[in-house]
Amino acid sequence: MKNKFNIAIALVASLLLASCAEDNTSDIIINVNNGGGVVGTTTETLNGSITSDLTLDASKEYTITGPTVVESGATLTIPAGMTIKAAATGADVYLAVAQGGKIMAEGTSTQPIVMTSAAQTPNAGDWGGLIILGKAPINSVASGTATSEIGNLPYGGSDANDNSGTLRYVRVEYSGGKASGQSENNGISFYGVGNGTNVSYIQVFEGKDDGVEFFGGTVNVSYMSVVNAEDDSIDWTEGYTGTITDAYVKHGTTHDKGIEADGFNTDLGNNSNPVFWSNPQIMNLTIVGLGSGVSSEAVRLRAGTRTFMENVHISGYNEGFDLDDAETGVGVTSMITFVDKVKFDDVNVQMKNDTGANFTIADFLLEDTTATGTDYATWGAGWTRQ
Repeated sequence: MKNKFNIAIALVASLLLASCAEDNTSDIIINVNNGGGVVGTTTETLNGSITSDLTLDASKEYTITGPTVVESGATLTIPAGMTIKAAATGADVYLAVAQGGKIMAEGTSTQPIVMTSAAQTPNAGDWGGLIILGKAPINSVASGTATSEIGNLPYGGSDANDNSGTLRYVRVEYSGGKASGQSENNGISFYGVGNGTNVSYIQVFEGKDDGVEFFGGTVNVSYMSVVNAEDDSIDWTEGYTGTITDAYVKHGTTHDKGIEADGFNTDLGNNSNPVFWSNPQIMNLTIVGLGSGVSSEAVRLRAGTRTFMENVHISGYNEGFDLDDAETGVGVTSMITFVDKVKFDDVNVQMKNDTGANFTIADFLLEDTTATGTDYATWGAGWTRQ
């Protein structure tokens, strides 16, 4: 999409460049409307490429109306307490941070940053979501770099310490607009994001597709909440090797897995023996389902993923853990994949072994009725939606 350079006031012209970016988004367009929104508040629309540093003005209202990309070398700063709305027109309305770009979104527990639908009656899938792309390792292609499902933006590389900025007390609502069966937005997508990126206190609420998905990378996330995702709440693939500390998942009436974890990207179909497997470490995890009478899985580990989890509480599922394919079984028998201290409430089947490997439930998990999961009532208070 290439739009003509358009600006309603000369005051912000210094923020804009006149050339189009390689990702086919237009240069950033900021339209000003003094007649809408809060009385006395200027409203502006964002759509295009941010090619130089931009700090949003807390006295203004912003609406994303199309693909908006923070390009390499630019930093987008969002002040605490700001609500950014997105036009409810589906997959092509999203905010992306390209490789080399940064987002500085630092809210607080009393002033979170909210990205939500502009619809009067919002629904899951109204808009795309937040996409961050870094230069950390992925295992999906031999070249080490790939392109994202939405926007065809490059990601991946060799810099495990890559820094894409900061997300702190950020909530994304009503996202997950779908372009096609194989091209779906998530609430927050981390594509090859490095561990120099600071991510804590994030929530995805009422998303149409996955809540938070990791496509490779090494980013560490703490205090993550996913409520009412209609597909998987937490998803990883392509060799993700970061840490997740204190995570809370709650399912609504439409949902898939609490966690769906792949060692490689099965959608690509050409990388069943990658150089390295996904192997994140998970600490303090709570997954809340709708009851054991509903056909459901809390965690599915497949496609060779490895993982270590500790202090897990799962309640209200037919199956707690479902393990698929031979390589996933190798992770268990080689004593890499293990769940230490897990408590089950209202769960019919604690572990289902579909790997073909010979191991017992005790080889995979240690049940502990004193396990607490995460203390969501404390760290999620005030800034999350239930």
